[in-house]
Amino acid sequence: MNPLKTRITNFYNNSVVRWWIIGLFFTGINFPVLYVLVELLHLPEIWATLLAAEISTLLRFPLNDRWVFGYRYPTLKRLWQYHVSTLSGFIIWWGGTVIFIEFFNIHYMISALLATCISVGWNMATNFLWVWKKKSSGE
Repeated sequence: MNPLKTRITNFYNNSVVRWWIIGLFFTGINFPVLYVLVELLHLPEIWATLLAAEISTLLRFPLNDRWVFGYRYPTLKRLWQYHVSTLSGFIIWWGGTVIFIEFFNIHYMISALLATCISVGWNMATNFLWVWKKKSSGE
């Protein structure tokens, strides 16, 4: 195999890269889902937002479970942990956005971006170190 093809293959076989690919893909999917729920199904924005987030969470879970972390079958325990991780990431994002706006007087868009960086870091840590943590050989 040529060196470039080897590097590309190794890049896409990296679980962190795969995790980011799925996250970015579903960020793009979430907007059309939200549009359908609000504009076509006429759900109130608050409920449509929650439903779109739940749909995204449920669809991302099996992809992360299989493609990113290599589990053959999903489990209810990992699904529950993933929901806790996702919810806690949302709470961190929302709280961080409010804190940056209210206490530091930072523009709401920049506040949301800063809070996103924090919550993505949190979600990445909880996904890799808790939900899908690989057990050591001694466990």
